[in-house]
Amino acid sequence: MRKTKSATLLFASASLAIGLSGCAGAASGPELEPARFVAMQEGPGEEYVIGPLDKLTVHVWRNDELGAEVQVRPDGRITTPLVADMPAVGKTPTMLAEDIRLQLSQYIEEPLVTVIVNEFAGTFSQQVRIVGATAQPASIPYRANMTLLDAMISVGGLSEYAAGNRATLIRFDRQSGSQKEYALRLSDLLRRGDSDANVMLRPGDVIIIPESMF
Repeated sequence: MRKTKSATLLFASASLAIGLSGCAGAASGPELEPARFVAMQEGPGEEYVIGPLDKLTVHVWRNDELGAEVQVRPDGRITTPLVADMPAVGKTPTMLAEDIRLQLSQYIEEPLVTVIVNEFAGTFSQQVRIVGATAQPASIPYRANMTLLDAMISVGGLSEYAAGNRATLIRFDRQSGSQKEYALRLSDLLRRGDSDANVMLRPGDVIIIPESMF
């Protein structure tokens, strides 16, 4: 009877130890291909899409009075001389310039319009969001060739109690229309300098960092 109780306690202890080691270990799920700390060859990213609160300069050639420096309103629209409540969010600067040109063509002949993004936040689909056990959880604009290291530097790294190697990256797959999760090794990257733990990011990525349970 005593042997049976001892075996039962031993099995329970072993099961608890395995469970705790699983909590403290790496996150489950596939890992992404490693990225270099500095890209060998950098290229342009996807064409920028204007988001709420972006600051724009609208220039109309030879008609400076029709241009303006504006901030995209929270409702996604802008107003410039002769153009009221023009939708801007979700358009590229080229698309917005063409829409303004069409509107102005009612008043002047063959206007030439240019839209420049001065300060950008981007749409949610173009931001990288880092939440959980980080120094400063934030939503940051994606930029071409951004890596996991770049994003973590922007938010001040991991908090004291972060379980960095259990972090996950959530990414929307446009081809399949589904959401996928990938395991990250943030502690290895930031505290050990493991270059293999650095990965390329994409617009819309969400990084979730849990806290350690002990």
